[in-house]
Amino acid sequence: MTQDINKSIPEAYERIDEATKVLGFTMASDSQTCSLLKTLAASKPASRFLELGTGTGLSTAWILAGMDAYSSLISVDNEADFLEVAERFLGQDDRLSLIHSDGGEWVENNKSQKFDYIFADTWPGKYLLLDEVLTMLNPGGFYIIDDMMPQPNWPAGHEDKALNLLKDLENRTDLIITRQVWATGIVIGVKS
Repeated sequence: MTQDINKSIPEAYERIDEATKVLGFTMASDSQTCSLLKTLAASKPASRFLELGTGTGLSTAWILAGMDAYSSLISVDNEADFLEVAERFLGQDDRLSLIHSDGGEWVENNKSQKFDYIFADTWPGKYLLLDEVLTMLNPGGFYIIDDMMPQPNWPAGHEDKALNLLKDLENRTDLIITRQVWATGIVIGVKS
């Protein structure tokens, strides 16, 4: 067995990847993480999905590929240039709502919304507003984060933030988590 992703790559993925490289965006989720996002999405029929940190839409494409026709995805990003790439290649999917907003502001203004699956791929929902985002998660819902193993693009001191977040997640009584030393370091939580 290898860690290669050999099939079921979303149709728009390669075009989004090319546009991502042109923009010089280097913080996109890797294909292993994206494949897992798709698999987990497939386990949540007729569900509401939230992605905090659309980027250019690489992970968004995979989440959509795992979702059924009765599900919906809200994806939020504050970078208009990145969001434009996602809109260009994924905007025709009526299950998707792309929101141009600061993630923290969006969370503060939408605390009453509930989701069955949250992928927090930016500071809000991960290092900021964690309690608020987890309150938005339905019982049995997935909370997913990546980039929890040291990354070459981490600024000085970020490893301590990641370690503190892991401790916080492990000490929660409302979340059952599994840490995976795989891909970029993934944590999957289920709301109890």
